[in-house]
Amino acid sequence: MPKVKFDVNGQITEVETEAGETLLQVGLDNGIPIEHACGGNGFCTTCLCKVKSGGENLGERNDKEDNMGITEVSERLGCQATVEGDVEVEVLET
Repeated sequence: MPKVKFDVNGQITEVETEAGETLLQVGLDNGIPIEHACGGNGFCTTCLCKVKSGGENLGERNDKEDNMGITEVSERLGCQATVEGDVEVEVLET
């Protein structure tokens, strides 16, 4: 099972998840405070995460991320980035 390490304001939480879940869903399922003003539909940037390591273990960037101007390799929308392997992210909006 993939492991996701969340950094929220310096507090690190590591959890296991099923492959294919979004960073947002993994976080919410494990009590990680991740904003998601649009309900996880990719229409805002409140669930923005900075990928600290394991970016290659996230699903490919999609049109919703591109449309929201998320183009940096190290930035992903939590509601759109699917977990395929171990990854560490910093939650930017809390």
